[in-house]
Amino acid sequence: MFSAIDHQFMARALRLAGRGKYWARPNPHVGCVLVRDSIVVGEGFTQPAGGDHAEVVALKAAGDAARGSTAYVTLEPCAHTGRTPPCSLALITAGVARVVVGLRDPNPKVDGGGIRQLLSEGIEVEAGLMAANVESQLAGFLARQRRGRPRLRMKLAMSLDGRTAMASGESQWITGPQARQDVQKLRAESCAVVTGIGTVLADDCALTVRDESFGHERLPPPMRRALRVVADSHLRTPADAAVLQGDQPSLLLHSREAHSNLPPGIDHTALPRAGRGLAPADIVGELSARECNEILLESGPTLAGAMLQSGLVDQLIVYMAPVLLGSHARPLLDLPLDRMAEALRLRLIDRRQIGDDHRFIFAPQQSES
Repeated sequence: MFSAIDHQFMARALRLAGRGKYWARPNPHVGCVLVRDSIVVGEGFTQPAGGDHAEVVALKAAGDAARGSTAYVTLEPCAHTGRTPPCSLALITAGVARVVVGLRDPNPKVDGGGIRQLLSEGIEVEAGLMAANVESQLAGFLARQRRGRPRLRMKLAMSLDGRTAMASGESQWITGPQARQDVQKLRAESCAVVTGIGTVLADDCALTVRDESFGHERLPPPMRRALRVVADSHLRTPADAAVLQGDQPSLLLHSREAHSNLPPGIDHTALPRAGRGLAPADIVGELSARECNEILLESGPTLAGAMLQSGLVDQLIVYMAPVLLGSHARPLLDLPLDRMAEALRLRLIDRRQIGDDHRFIFAPQQSES
């Protein structure tokens, strides 16, 4: 049975974990708090890949005070050697007396191994405290470990009458500055931001994460920023396209039949052709193989509709502006449904006002997220 004090310090560990959400990937962002005699003696959160995990940061901060302490860790400590040594062994060596775990790690390399190692050394272990909060915080990482693919979120911006651009293609800006700033944070939380070649040719989008949108928040270094991905079957992306510029990494996904005229140094991968384009499952599979936990889709109606119909979309994040664009404007999705029985049902997860706009988060009813 967990005490009120246990809840207090696990909540603190969760807040710490949130500070690593922009830079820990592909690792899960984890928080750890070390407590002895009801006093925090050390705390930390996951550093960029190759750096210290949360437990090691906290142990270094605590020093000798870690001996006899209780460690509150949002995710089960790892028991294997990857880019860094096992965290379970670090806790054992430091003399921690008790470990409270938020959630067991489903990663096959861990999956209870850390807990078993701690127990074998006589350390008291309790798991499951505030597990639902950890599930929410690490949704993308957990999805990739449990089902073999990342969490896929689709961002859509529309007018009150469900349109995304005028017939001419003019679309800047439907939503206001606060909504656009919110999208910047979605991008920063993501491992990959995906768009289609149609959007690149029409808008010359950069898909960057802009530092000024975050105020005092600490952003990851450039190497940890989202991979910008273009689904481009025929490799029509211009070499000078904005999405290929700057220090934020880019990737072009194209069909095996496409011929590349791109200059050297541009990352591109061939995938099987599927109908008029690339199969959504192949796009997601390639990004999963690259250890992406969170994918954000920002595309036009064709790719967005294909992704939604594929059943791979976990959430739709819809920004609705109080404006009418009229019946000649472009639709939100290319979704050729003919019968009511084909309608895609959505479950509302969250809604809130952001500036003058409204943001809705939906999950397809067949989705587990």
